[in-house]
Amino acid sequence: MSLDMNGFLANVKRAAAETVAAGKPFAFCLGRVAGTEPLRVQVDQKLTLSAPQLILTNAVRDYIVRVEITSEGEKELFVHMALKEGEQVLLLRCDGGQKYIILDRLEAPQ
Repeated sequence: MSLDMNGFLANVKRAAAETVAAGKPFAFCLGRVAGTEPLRVQVDQKLTLSAPQLILTNAVRDYIVRVEITSEGEKELFVHMALKEGEQVLLLRCDGGQKYIILDRLEAPQ
């Protein structure tokens, strides 16, 4: 490969790396539930996320599970996992910071 081609490839690699870094595709961060109706999560002093920006996993929301009990047949169970104000949560920032997935709650230090 010629020196010119090596320089070109180096520039392409650098541009790709800068594009990914500028887009901030994914990053973990911590937040605290600031309110539940509607859901708001405060990430820092300047950034509070609202419900449309948040994607919830089953670890942080109420949901219904259908189970089959051998002696009783099929039943629905309501799982209470909704977030409460003041809880600390682990977030995954995605889509350049437009959306955040709340992965789980974190236990408060003892």
